[in-house]
Amino acid sequence: MAEIEALEAAGDLTGDKAAAPMGSLPGDPGALGGAALVTAASLALAACSGGSPTPAPTPTSPPIVPVQTVTAVQASRFLSQAAIGHSKADLLNLSGSGLDAWLTSQFATARAQKFWDYLVANGFDAAANINSTNGFDPMVWAQLMGSGDVLRQRIGLALLDQWVVSVDGFGGSWRAFALAAYLDLLWDNAFGNYRDLMEGVSTNAAMGLYLTFLGNTKANAATGAIPDENYARELMQLFTIGLTMLNMDGTQVLSGGVPVPTYTQADVSQAARVWTGYNYSSTDNTVPARLRVPMAITASRSETGGASFLGITIPPGTDGVTARKLALDGLFNHPNVPPFFSKQLIQHLVTSNPSPAYVGRVAAVFANNGSAVRGDMKAVIRAVLLDSEARDDAQAASTSFGKLREPVVRLVQWAKAFNVTSASQLWPFGNTSSSANRVGESPGRAPSVFNWFRPGYTPPGST
Repeated sequence: MAEIEALEAAGDLTGDKAAAPMGSLPGDPGALGGAALVTAASLALAACSGGSPTPAPTPTSPPIVPVQTVTAVQASRFLSQAAIGHSKADLLNLSGSGLDAWLTSQFATARAQKFWDYLVANGFDAAANINSTNGFDPMVWAQLMGSGDVLRQRIGLALLDQWVVSVDGFGGSWRAFALAAYLDLLWDNAFGNYRDLMEGVSTNAAMGLYLTFLGNTKANAATGAIPDENYARELMQLFTIGLTMLNMDGTQVLSGGVPVPTYTQADVSQAARVWTGYNYSSTDNTVPARLRVPMAITASRSETGGASFLGITIPPGTDGVTARKLALDGLFNHPNVPPFFSKQLIQHLVTSNPSPAYVGRVAAVFANNGSAVRGDMKAVIRAVLLDSEARDDAQAASTSFGKLREPVVRLVQWAKAFNVTSASQLWPFGNTSSSANRVGESPGRAPSVFNWFRPGYTPPGST
């Protein structure tokens, strides 16, 4: 990697080759050996969905494997699934403590620094940066490369891959700070409740800018204006329930052999009425502060005529805040949410081709964590990573199991393996989007709301 060697020569990046754990790097004899790491290049990044008999059986509670001690190979495979990257010390620590103890420790690890605070600490809140994205890339790389809360970093990145916002996808002032506030929202809620995440995203200014409902207004019969439908559509299609009805095991519900759609255009138009009246909480754009607080609702621009979609009824006269609560509660409790989210999280962390039984077990935990709580992220993460299908050594050796690590995760693993540090804390990797001379992916710079890789994507030369 000539580009990395140039950065090392410049004196900002330093590392220790002797620190690299077995199986952590391309060319390492442990990288693809047996069950060491699930990085077989023949595997797709995301599984192709298919039909199944309807209805599917209700899944039972997941058979979580109570592993207390693990071999080095098992530890390496687990960390490749659970962490944004790991060093030899991380591997040895996990081998001694066990998987469950490691998860408990990671859940309790506080964030060392927030994205927003990094920008302020490094002077990117100077007035000269108001119309630029200066500081954005160093901010992201500093978090991914230098943080010890490696599970939170991995889950945060997975959430960003689903709840997409791109710094290149909107204009306005202080865009780096807009993304900082948004990423802090995802990272802070990585171990919380999915309903809280839905609430935060739906009131975040960066999402309002990216999916164009900041400034959205109610219909005006005199002018012919109608509410912007962008967020209403993507909230359903990409963020919560998907395009077709699902069984709890993630397979499609069929009617006469045809998948059943989750929503219609009429549902989108009705839902769009909820996302009207949203704007900045302040008119002062000389400082970035307004990007860190939830958007406000201007009553005169908010639709109060009611709405009806997906079986959710919002009565006429309902104020904007209450309408949002009713809409999000209805979506959160939709039967598609547990399998829709669970399958994607499994695909991001463990395997591109999870069995329906695996998806069903995790979805059951999303629906009920054992204490009648829906959307408990800690419980869902445990279910994904400790499931028997994720931990089975024989399964890991199968050519139909595992996933190709996405470029950003591979790059961070390189840095973690060699204990790479940045003397300036500016991590000069920059925008790594180009596939010609970079890694072909850059966090927070997705080319569209569909992210870098669409569902069902298969890497070239694989099946």
